[in-house]
Order: sequence, then C-alpha cells, then structure tokens
Amino acid sequence: MLGVDQGSVLLFSDFENDGPMWAGEGPRELRHEVAFSGRFRRPPVVHVSMSMWDLDAKTNPRADIRAAEVSASGFTIVFRTWGDTRIARIRADWLALGELDDDDHWDVP
Repeated sequence: MLGVDQGSVLLFSDFENDGPMWAGEGPRELRHEVAFSGRFRRPPVVHVSMSMWDLDAKTNPRADIRAAEVSASGFTIVFRTWGDTRIARIRADWLALGELDDDDHWDVP
C-alpha cells in the first residue's frame, strides 16, 4: 500500500530579530526535524521545496534546500545559504511517498 504524508513549516523569520540568515554572512545552515504523522514500512521518498521566500533585493539570492536523514518515522529539512545573501524568511513544503504496512503482509523467517 502506498502512503502519502505532507506538511508545511516556517523554517525561520530572521528579519524580526536580526538572526543569522538575515544579518549574517558566509556559510549558514538551518536544520529542522520533521516527524511523519504515521510510520512508513521503509524510508519513503521525500520531496522538499520552498513555498515562500522573502529575500533582500540588494544581495544575490543563494539557497539550497533538501531532505536529509530520511527514516521510516521522519526526516530533517536542511536549508543553506552563503556569501552576502540576506534571507528574511523561508517556508518549506514537503511530500513523502512510501510503502505502508498492510495486514496481509507477513514476515516469515
């Protein structure tokens, strides 16, 4: 059986408090753990994308977002930027597709 889970998360809003994505320079990374609403049988395929981004127009936009450490129960969203890029806020949406346990599935040793 194919299972689908999805969600949306505001990763940060750094312009409000001069956080590192807004006021910092050089390599910066943020990690956000996500728990699935149920458990997959195996680690699912996870797609992550930015659904809202708020960037300073005076600097080059540089961003990298990905799913890492995917397990049957969750994963980590990893967002990175670098250089002089100033990012006020980012919201990420994610979609997980994978196999679910089925009552008819038997593990026979």
